[in-house]
Amino acid sequence: MTPARPSPATRTGLVRAVAWTLGLLLAFAVVPAAVHPTAARADNPVVQHIYTADPAPLVHNGRVYLYTGHDEDGSTYFTMKDWRVWSTADMVNWTDHGSPLSLATFSWASSDAWAGQAVERNGRFYWYVPVKNRATGRMAIGVAVADSPTGPFRDALGRPLVENGEIDPTVFIDDDGQAYLYWGNPNLTYVRLNADMTSYSGSPTRIPLTTAGFGTRTGDPNRPTLYEEGPWVYKRNGLYYMVFAAKCCSEFIAYSTAPGPTGPWTYRGTVMPTQGSSFTNHPGIVDFKGNSYFFYHNGALPGGGGYTRSVAVERFSYNADGTIPTINMTSTGAPQVGTLNPYVRQEAETIAWGSGIETEPSGDGGMNIGWIENGDYTKVKGVAFGAGASSFTARVASATGGGTIEVRLDGPSGTVVGRCGVPNTGGWQTWTTVNCPINGATGTHDLALRFTGGSGYLLNMNWWQFAPAQP
Repeated sequence: MTPARPSPATRTGLVRAVAWTLGLLLAFAVVPAAVHPTAARADNPVVQHIYTADPAPLVHNGRVYLYTGHDEDGSTYFTMKDWRVWSTADMVNWTDHGSPLSLATFSWASSDAWAGQAVERNGRFYWYVPVKNRATGRMAIGVAVADSPTGPFRDALGRPLVENGEIDPTVFIDDDGQAYLYWGNPNLTYVRLNADMTSYSGSPTRIPLTTAGFGTRTGDPNRPTLYEEGPWVYKRNGLYYMVFAAKCCSEFIAYSTAPGPTGPWTYRGTVMPTQGSSFTNHPGIVDFKGNSYFFYHNGALPGGGGYTRSVAVERFSYNADGTIPTINMTSTGAPQVGTLNPYVRQEAETIAWGSGIETEPSGDGGMNIGWIENGDYTKVKGVAFGAGASSFTARVASATGGGTIEVRLDGPSGTVVGRCGVPNTGGWQTWTTVNCPINGATGTHDLALRFTGGSGYLLNMNWWQFAPAQP
């Protein structure tokens, strides 16, 4: 009797059923088939195996850490129970760090794990999130703390930090060390955080929403300005920026600037027009390795929409006067910065594009990919094989008959340079290491690991690594 593989707790299979089709459609839309039909260049959204929303990027120690919400499959409302963390060193290959923070972290919260942001201070990481307070029934801002950007996070206070029934916190630490927490829909409020990042001085202060500061909205006498929600505050070249979701619904992204962190604000215009199939949007902007990046969400995945969103990213350059250009959504995303080294251990859950796979916490450490069926694959971009690889090693587990890992260059239909068989290891978390020879992997290529075998779930994989050919 073949052991059953339980269905993923966080997925209904909606994405996995059609992600292969989406990958092909996007690939052919971006790269002419006659030129290179197997080189899928569509890498937005940046995560394909779950729905993600409300991006909040953080640059730390040579990586971008991306904090997101998580829309449940099939949602008909903002049904969100946990937050997720991802990271990258090259802006295209993203590592899944799982869910180090959820509603269960806050004993006083009842629902609505909505848009938050994390920041680092003095070696600790503070994640500010809006949740519904069980005692009052109102939205409140909680703060969680961790010693690592990937958690685990714990409730820093055991109660809300602030509460006025509004949402969408953003946090900013100025050059003088003063930290500010902003939040709000329909209003816009801030407090000055103390150095401990879990308390504040003074009272919450309402920012005047003037048309000069936040643009003019027509057709809604209760909302005279464009400001809606989702503020993102940062400083560049002495100028303070507030980027925000504007004019529900459908929203676009706009921004204002100010000479100081509390204003006065001047409306500057549109960053991203209303696009995509989500009626909300949420900005996040960082500089990384000499480039500027704009994060947002849309409904681009199969089954996607206003309640099943996906995070994407674009690279952009500021205008000479510091203004932000108009940025449009693309399926290609940001270009790769550098290459990926195949001769060090790479986590299997580091992915540029995937089809069919899911992820879960691994008993072998970190996360692993699983629920793999015949024809599923993962792809990483820009793998620098150099003079060549001699072998491929993977950490795998299987409770069934196993399967085969096809090592392919340039895409899931690309040249096969090796095949590794995976046996029954005795359980989905009973791990072993398999190895196979590699022939023809030289230079820099995208790498696809395509999984083949019989029916049903085949195997789990925790990590992989190549060995270089000897001169």
